[in-house]
Amino acid sequence: MSKLFSLAWLAMLGAADAGAQTSNAAADAPQPAVKAAADGKQIQQVTISGGRASDMDERRNSVAGKQVYGREELDRNGDSNLGDVLKRLPGVTIGGRPGRGGDVRMRGMGSGYTQILLNGERPPVGFSMESLSPDQVERIEIMRGPVAEHSTRAIAGTINIILRDGYLQRDNQLKLTDTVEQGRHAPNLSLTVPGKTGNLTWLLTGSVFENHQHDQSETHNLDTRDDGVTVEDESVHDQTTRETRGLHLTPRLSYKFDSGDTLNFQPFVMVNRSDGNARSDLLQNAGLQPPEYNLALTSTHSESTFLRGFGNWVHKLQGASKLDVKFGFGAGHSDNDSVRYQYDAAGVFLNRYVDTASVRDRSANSGGKYSTPIGRQHALAAGWDIELGHREETKTSLDKDGKAQFDGSGDNLTANTRRLAAFVQDEWDISSQWSGYAGVRWEGIRTTSSNAAGDISNTSSVLSPLLHAVYRIPGSQKDQVRASLTKSYKAANIQDLIALPSLSRLNSPSRPDRTGNPNLKPELATGLDLAYEHYLGRAGIVSVSGFIRDIDDLIRRDISQQQTSIGPRWVSTPRNIGHARTKGIELEAKFQLQELVADAPAIDFRSNYSHFWSSVDDIPGPNNRLDAQPKQTANVGLDYRMKAVPLTLGGSLNWTPETLIQSSLSQLVYTSRKRSLDAYALWKFNARNQLRISANNLAAEDAVGANTVTGNGLTQLANTINQTYTVWSVKYEMKF
Repeated sequence: MSKLFSLAWLAMLGAADAGAQTSNAAADAPQPAVKAAADGKQIQQVTISGGRASDMDERRNSVAGKQVYGREELDRNGDSNLGDVLKRLPGVTIGGRPGRGGDVRMRGMGSGYTQILLNGERPPVGFSMESLSPDQVERIEIMRGPVAEHSTRAIAGTINIILRDGYLQRDNQLKLTDTVEQGRHAPNLSLTVPGKTGNLTWLLTGSVFENHQHDQSETHNLDTRDDGVTVEDESVHDQTTRETRGLHLTPRLSYKFDSGDTLNFQPFVMVNRSDGNARSDLLQNAGLQPPEYNLALTSTHSESTFLRGFGNWVHKLQGASKLDVKFGFGAGHSDNDSVRYQYDAAGVFLNRYVDTASVRDRSANSGGKYSTPIGRQHALAAGWDIELGHREETKTSLDKDGKAQFDGSGDNLTANTRRLAAFVQDEWDISSQWSGYAGVRWEGIRTTSSNAAGDISNTSSVLSPLLHAVYRIPGSQKDQVRASLTKSYKAANIQDLIALPSLSRLNSPSRPDRTGNPNLKPELATGLDLAYEHYLGRAGIVSVSGFIRDIDDLIRRDISQQQTSIGPRWVSTPRNIGHARTKGIELEAKFQLQELVADAPAIDFRSNYSHFWSSVDDIPGPNNRLDAQPKQTANVGLDYRMKAVPLTLGGSLNWTPETLIQSSLSQLVYTSRKRSLDAYALWKFNARNQLRISANNLAAEDAVGANTVTGNGLTQLANTINQTYTVWSVKYEMKF
C-alpha cells in the first residue's frame, strides 16, 4: 500500500432502557413504566436483569413493530458480508446480481425508500453495507413503520445496524476466514477483545481483509428506426479484475459514574483501497456509423476512508426520568482515478480518457431525548436532532487532447446540508390487552451548493404523525395483533439534487449520462400496517402482515437527448412525476421442531414469503410498478444439529422472480429471476473452537437484464448477461 489512510470516528452510544417493569404483571406482556401502589402513590419499578431481553422477547414487547436478529442469525451461515445476511430476512431484497450485492430494499422498494441506520444514526455518505463484516455487528433491527425517535425517511421501513457492544462478552474471539471464488482467495482476519477496569468497560473489534474478484458480461445493443432500418447492431464483451484491501475498526468504550450516569463512545473506521483492470471488446455487426472503438483497456484506482464517532451520555434524573444526550461527528474522503485507452480493429490508437473524482465529506450531529413517566401508565419522551454536513467534490474528464468532456469539468463543487428535527412520543399500556404509541416528528432539510456555474438551494420540511398499537388476544399469551398509521417521506439525495454529470462512455438511451435536478421535492407517503403474530416456544413465530403506502411527488428519471459541449448526449435527469401506490402481504414462520414435536430431530426451520403490488398513476400499465419492485420474494432455510457428532448442517434458498418495469413513458426494464442457494456445515471441536465451511450461490445462474427505450423515431434495446459464481468459505473461530 503506497499510502496510509488515517481515520478517526469517535462518539458515544447506547443507553440502558428507562422503562421499568413489575414482577406481578401478566406473563409475557409489556409492562407500564409506572404502577400505582395500593395507597394511590406512584412507585418506581425496578427490573434487575442479567442482560437485555432475547431477540424474540424484544420483538414481542415492542409496541412499534420491530424484528431483531442477533449473533445467532449473523453467525449462522458464516457470511463474509452483511448483504448475504440481510437477503434471508423477511421482506428484504438486495439489488444487483448474486455475490455482488447492491442497494438494500425492504418490501421490494428500491431508490432509497429503505432507511439505513448505523447505531440509530445516519451512516456517512458513501458508506456501503456490503463492505461491513457481520463480525462487527451485534444485531440488526428491522422496523416496518417509522417511529418519532428516528428519522421518518423510511417509506419502506428502517434497518438499524447495531455495532458490537460487548454485552456480557468475557472471552477474546479470533476468526480466520478464507473465501474462494473462481480460484481467487479473499482472506479475512477478525479480532474481538473485551475488557473492564473499574467503572470502564471496553470492546475492541477490528478486521483486516483482502479480496480478489473477476467479472465478465455480454451486452447486445440493437437500435432500429421506426421504418425498420438498423442504425446500430453491436456486441460488447466486458471483463474486469480488481483487488480490494481494507481495514475496519469498531472499538467501544463505556464508563459508568458513581452517580449512575453512563458515558458511551463508539468510533467507527473504514479504510478501503481498490485497483482494477478492465477490457472491453466491441464487435459491430451493422450500423450507419463506425463503432466508437473495437478495443478499450481501462485501469482504475480508488481509495476511501470513512470515520464516524457515536456518543451519548445518559443522566438519571429524579424518579424514573432520564436525559440521553447524543453527539457525533464524521469525516470521509474518496478518490477515484481511471485511464481508458481506445483502439480500432487494426489496433490503431484512437483516444485516451482520463477521469478523476475527489470527494471530501465532513459532518457533525447532536441530539437528545428526555423521557419521564407521566401518570399511571404513560411514558413520555421528547427530543431533538441536529445534523450539519459539508461536501467538496471535484470531477474531471479529459480526452487525449486535454479537452473537457462536460461543462464544469475541474470545477470545485461545494455543498452544505442542514437537518433539524424535533419529536414527541408517548408510549403506554392501556390495559393488559392493549398497548399504544403516539408520536409526531418535524424534520427540515436545507441543501445549498455552489460552483462556477452558480448557486443552488433546496429546502424541504415534513411533519409526520405516527400511531402504533398492539392488542393481545384475551385468553392467549401467544397471540397479538399490531396496527400502525404513519406518515413518512423520502428526501432527494444530494447526488440527485446537485451532482456533477456522470458520463457514460457508450452513450445511448440505454446507457445515458446522469445529472441532478435542484428543484426536486421530497416524496410523501401515508402508510397503514396490520399484522397478526403467534409466538411458538422460545424463539418461534408465525406471522401474517399487510401494508399500504400512498406516495405523492414520486421521483423518477427521464431520459432525453440534450446538447452538450461535446455534442448531443442522452441524459438521465430526476423529476417529480405524481402519485403512486404500493401494497403487499408478508408471511413468516420460524420454529424449533423439538419444541413442537416430542422426540423430534433438532431441526430449526425458517421461511418467509412476500407478495407486492404497485402502480404509478402517470405511467400507463400493465407494468407501471415502483422502480425495481418484484412481485414476489421468498426464503426458506433449515438447520440440523446432529446428536451423535458435534456437527450442524444448514442451508437456505433465496428466490426473487423476474421483473418487468415500465419505469417511464419511454423505458421498459427487465430483470431475470434470482435464485441464491446457500449451505454450510459447522463442526464444534469444543466450547472454544469451531470450524465452519459454507458455500453461497451454489446455483450460480447468469443474471440477465434488458433495457428498452423508445423515442425520437428509434427503438433501442440493450440485453446484458452477467455471470455469477459460487463462493466457498472456510472460517475457523476460537475463544481464548
